Amino acid sequence: MLDDKIKQDFPILFQEVNDEPLVYLDNAATSQKPKAVTDSLVHFYEHDNANVHRGVHTLAERATSSYEGAREKVRAFIHAKSTKEVLFTRGTTTGINWLARSYGEAVVGSGDEILISQMEHHSNIVAWQELAKRKGATLVYVDLTEEGMLDMADFKSKLSTKTKIVSIAHISNVLGVVNPIKELSALAHEVGATMIVDGAQAAPHMSIDVRDLDADFYAFSGHKMCGPTGIGVLYGKESLLEKMDPIEFGGEMIDFVYHDRSTWTELPWKFEAGTPNIAGAIGLGAAVDYLTEIGMEEIHAHEQELVAYVLPKLQQIEGLTIYGPKDPSQHTGVIAFNLDGIHPHDTSTALDMEGVAVRAGHHCVQPLLSYLGVQSTARASFYFYNTKEDADRLVEAIIATKEFFSHGFI
Repeated sequence: MLDDKIKQDFPILFQEVNDEPLVYLDNAATSQKPKAVTDSLVHFYEHDNANVHRGVHTLAERATSSYEGAREKVRAFIHAKSTKEVLFTRGTTTGINWLARSYGEAVVGSGDEILISQMEHHSNIVAWQELAKRKGATLVYVDLTEEGMLDMADFKSKLSTKTKIVSIAHISNVLGVVNPIKELSALAHEVGATMIVDGAQAAPHMSIDVRDLDADFYAFSGHKMCGPTGIGVLYGKESLLEKMDPIEFGGEMIDFVYHDRSTWTELPWKFEAGTPNIAGAIGLGAAVDYLTEIGMEEIHAHEQELVAYVLPKLQQIEGLTIYGPKDPSQHTGVIAFNLDGIHPHDTSTALDMEGVAVRAGHHCVQPLLSYLGVQSTARASFYFYNTKEDADRLVEAIIATKEFFSHGFI
């Protein structure tokens, strides 16, 4: 386990909610920010605030150096070949929408197929639905096994020469399963399809090597990995990005504007129109530094140890249904559950009264919940600053909630 002192880096965690010490277990929605990240934002605005790239005065040069330095940090973090392959976005959703609007428009035609899975987040469904409508293509869903794993036999049966794009989550934000992206990439490439990965739930929790995965594109968000909101990354292989057209125009992505036409600057700036989220990128760079110092392997091991500790305890609670694999070794720190006869919103409210913050609702995966036969769930999601004591508090709060709704006291 990681040292419990890591929690000291997150001032927000040291507060009481409803007269109880806060246990924050909504990390799949957004993580908390260490002081190193918030300090980086304050420092930028108090010392270096200026627009990037075109200014030659000292503040502009410092801002540009920090902004592009953050891009290099991200490149190293995901093991990309070049900073030309690292595009700053607003988040995972923006990255996938860019791909659907640009790359997808170019490669998908009438009668073609886009292959996704039943576990996808709305961000990795709706953009492809809209592309399929525009192009006369078909959106094909890969089914899941009984435990919520991607059904590889079904994937192989539905993958064909009609498949132009495969877009799959690296980790499910509800089922807690890790999909075999490297294997999926190899299979997709065999039929000439492009492999796109929604890495929103993976990049914060495990070491990512986009070249080893052989992903053509990989999108993730800063706010789920200790960074600020409103900043994210779209990785793309340089050869594919070179062929893509931008979908936003003006400002920094311009090379030269004539009266009747314009030309675009080189990668990666070709896709970053207007003034970018400079502070957000710098904050993301600080988050990458922070995570790298701890070590992504250590973070992953810590979370797996927490899951191995808490999942069996939860499985022993009568009337509690847990979604996803029963084996802790196949389950990440995302644990979705329901208590029999209690609406998830009521469960979440009761847990909040105990100081335990979890999420309740459809988690932006309505097709998945429909596939599972439920309308909503509660969801606890752990990160490296959570402890076994936090896990125990969750278990105790669920038991207390069950008792309250059964007997009227808590």
